[in-house]
Amino acid sequence: MISSFEIKVSGIVQGVGFRYHTIRAAERYNVCGFVSNDRDGSVYIIAEGEEENVNEFLEWCRQGPPYSKVTKVEIEEKEFVGYSSFEVMT
Repeated sequence: MISSFEIKVSGIVQGVGFRYHTIRAAERYNVCGFVSNDRDGSVYIIAEGEEENVNEFLEWCRQGPPYSKVTKVEIEEKEFVGYSSFEVMT
């Protein structure tokens, strides 16, 4: 089953390479979508893929990469769009 989620990750998540580590995690878990920095200091992610893969990606988001400190992860299920890759949006 295909899942699609909007994810907002808060904490120390900007200036620590979070977006680029997110690309690697998305590739590892075969997830498509995008990641971007938000003006409020959080990171905004759209993640789509097989339910099991997206769930593993969500677990990664709760931890984040080295040097980050994730304090909050907000997740909302969204309608599937059909992204074919995972990219950094500016």
